[in-house]
Amino acid sequence: MKTKQEIACNWLERYTRQKLEDFSKYILLTNFNNYIDLFCDECDIARVGYDSNMRIANGKGITMINFGMGSPNAALIMDLLSAIKPKACLFLGKCGALPEKVHVGDFILPLAAVRGEGTSNDYFPAEVPSLPAFILERAVSTVLRNHHLDYWTGSVYTTNRRLWEHDAQFKNYLLRTRAMAVDMESATLFSVGFYNHIPVGALLLVSDNPMMPDGVKTIQSDNLVTQEFAQRHVEMGILALQEIINDSETVRHIKFEF
Repeated sequence: MKTKQEIACNWLERYTRQKLEDFSKYILLTNFNNYIDLFCDECDIARVGYDSNMRIANGKGITMINFGMGSPNAALIMDLLSAIKPKACLFLGKCGALPEKVHVGDFILPLAAVRGEGTSNDYFPAEVPSLPAFILERAVSTVLRNHHLDYWTGSVYTTNRRLWEHDAQFKNYLLRTRAMAVDMESATLFSVGFYNHIPVGALLLVSDNPMMPDGVKTIQSDNLVTQEFAQRHVEMGILALQEIINDSETVRHIKFEF
């Protein structure tokens, strides 16, 4: 295998154990196995097994993939998906809220992402902004509005650091960025998606308030977030992609020539 396309085609099947022709052109991305289970339940299909590195399920004209955690895995899945050239990818991720006004269970619709992770530097110079596809964020906004759900907009800071909640200096830096939330994937997904000519959006669920000691995620608090908010998160993701699928004003208008 010499070309990127050859490698991506082979590796996408290898990581997911699914034939290329079985992928939908509309992709939901997640980091959580229970989101795959919830997707199967929402689509009224049997829950899939654990025989692949990237757990995957198909339903309602959509393919959902658990690509793992962190920016290197985010870059990998976007490179691999170039094999099938999706029409739209929507990331359903969790994030930590930075301002006190943003609470657990809130939705954040990111309008941009700060590239603090470093992985995206292998694809674009540092000064290039990381932006989601507007048409996808518009579809998510429409679905949330139709279900009378509020959401925050703003930027999300993406970092490679998983354990930083004890670091006062880093926390002060995060506040100076004026970001609404912090995560580990969004900036990479947006940037590497753009690099591969794939429209990517995100709907983030606030799972903790890590700027406060009693707001740091624990086993108990994470279980509570899953029980109370995860199903609605997955449902909104499905409906947002269906909005794209069924709307004649689709992502065909997005141009990637550069």
